[in-house]
Amino acid sequence: MSFDWDHVKTFLTVVEEGSLSGAARALGQTQPTVSRQIAALELALNAVLFERTGRSVVLTQFGQDLLGHVRAMARNADMISLAAMGQSQSVDGQVRVTASELMSAFVLPPLLRQISQQAPLLELHVIADNSVRDLVRREADIAIRHARPEQPNLFAKRLRDESMRFYACNAYIDAHGYPTKHSLSSHQIISYVDAEEMLSHLAATELNLTRSNFRFTSSSQLVALQMVRDGLGMAILPERAAGKLGDLVPVDIGSFELPSWLVTHSELKTSRRIRLVFDHIGDALS
Repeated sequence: MSFDWDHVKTFLTVVEEGSLSGAARALGQTQPTVSRQIAALELALNAVLFERTGRSVVLTQFGQDLLGHVRAMARNADMISLAAMGQSQSVDGQVRVTASELMSAFVLPPLLRQISQQAPLLELHVIADNSVRDLVRREADIAIRHARPEQPNLFAKRLRDESMRFYACNAYIDAHGYPTKHSLSSHQIISYVDAEEMLSHLAATELNLTRSNFRFTSSSQLVALQMVRDGLGMAILPERAAGKLGDLVPVDIGSFELPSWLVTHSELKTSRRIRLVFDHIGDALS
């Protein structure tokens, strides 16, 4: 024997409302539709459920016997619905976000706190790395990059451009004077990439710089930052990160805009936890 669960719900609503017309109003249907559903259920069960007395209906003995089972079915259906809703609303598991060291240290933490408040069961792992992690090979779930990805199976969102400028500490300025474009050749610039690579990046700026301006380098942005704080030279830092450091002074010799992209694997867009983190970071940095 098989029957339509929607017809069972209609049966229960008729019982609770006391009439076909009342059930029709409660269900947002017409009375003839409710009557057809009850008739279909009676046909499927091969039994009469109601006796019609004017505008009201009265349960038959079989209808009364059936009512307890139907209410139990309704309670179980509600529990299934609640369980499914809870599962769909809870976001747990790990999301790995990779970004540069400065972005990871000074920009991401407040965003991660907001995400954690929204999804307290989520595990957030930050990969602070200045190199490009391979999202296709699942070395990370989400990446913040300064170049648009070329792989077709990656999904990218353009963020607000990263504004870069020179920063120095007061001790360096006191010892060497305030840097200008004309005096820049006599100053030290600390780089967190290879000196030759930094010179190639700055070639279009027409700044008078040579290899001798880069006596101090590091593969780590955080180490380079500490070198700046110790007065060894200036560094080109993102304003979003350097603005949080009260001990550094922006040097007015020009700024540089770097494009920024938020990237994830296209298959991960359907993951609720990936989507939650991706959208939150994307909205905050767009």
